[in-house]
Amino acid sequence: MPILPQEKIDQLTARHGEVEGLMAQNPDQETYVRLAREYSSLEPVVAKIRERGEVRDELQGLQELLDDAEMKEMAEAEIPALKERFGEIEEELQFLLLPKDDADDKNAILEVRAGTGGSEAALFAGDLFRMYQRHAETHGWKVEVLSESAGEVGGYKEIIASITGNGVFARLKFESGVHRVQRVPETESGGRVHTSAATVAVLPEAEDVDIEIRNEDIRIDTMRASGAGGQHVNTTDSAVRITHVPTGVVVISSEKSQHQNRANAMKELRSRLYDMERQKADQERSDARKGQVGSGDRSERIRTYNFPQGRLTDHRINLTLYKLDRIIAGEGLDEVFDALITDYQASLLAALGDE
Repeated sequence: MPILPQEKIDQLTARHGEVEGLMAQNPDQETYVRLAREYSSLEPVVAKIRERGEVRDELQGLQELLDDAEMKEMAEAEIPALKERFGEIEEELQFLLLPKDDADDKNAILEVRAGTGGSEAALFAGDLFRMYQRHAETHGWKVEVLSESAGEVGGYKEIIASITGNGVFARLKFESGVHRVQRVPETESGGRVHTSAATVAVLPEAEDVDIEIRNEDIRIDTMRASGAGGQHVNTTDSAVRITHVPTGVVVISSEKSQHQNRANAMKELRSRLYDMERQKADQERSDARKGQVGSGDRSERIRTYNFPQGRLTDHRINLTLYKLDRIIAGEGLDEVFDALITDYQASLLAALGDE
């Protein structure tokens, strides 16, 4: 049985050709970028639909040969393998047709903030940021710190960075939430295990075509940077604060030059506003999505890092791994990400099956 009505398959194929034709008409840049994204998402689906059709036609041809005495033996020998391949294509197409997050292909803005736990929370926030930084390096992603505020004894009260590379947001988007750590703090002389926390937020990095920010909607202030926040803060007189008046969102960048600060602040503001639109859209969707891995609820405790036992537990999918040293070093995160993505895809398939 087809996994989609033929009408739907025909619509996808027709839309692929329509988008291809529109791109050939030399539209304006914004329209071209939008069409190119749609074409990129349709291309693998349509290619798989065509492959499915070719295998189906070949299979039908072989089945017709079963009535031919001379060709029957050959057909019987080839049909099982072709049926198996057809089933594989159906499964591959099923995953390609899962609802796709339009932001998956985007770069990401990573925000790590110390939570409860005082100095130990700031140290843990530093550990988390370095974990993501090292993981990014192993994948060839580029990490650029946009702003930072150092902890009193190390780590960070807050650090915000841009991560650019192939499929960054798709891999990191499930990291948003409260990360809890259980360990003996470096500042603790009694050797008692403490529990502290840090919050992580991963936002898709918005582009100009994703969200429009009108000049009249923002207020830009320059000011002298002060207080803890790393060496860059201590050497600049040109921190930039941008306020988006309609929403009240405020972003501050106190790194490098005033020109760079403004660019960094606008990048962060655009991503925050884009994320707000995504969050609003998510809330308007059906209640069936509640509790799924990708809910992005940043108040939810999603993971515990237990150092005495070398154990990492992701509470959303009941995943426990006894390789915390490798994970915190950024080397074992792919196993965690793969498990989260697999669980998310399974939930989407189940939801489709209930429709």
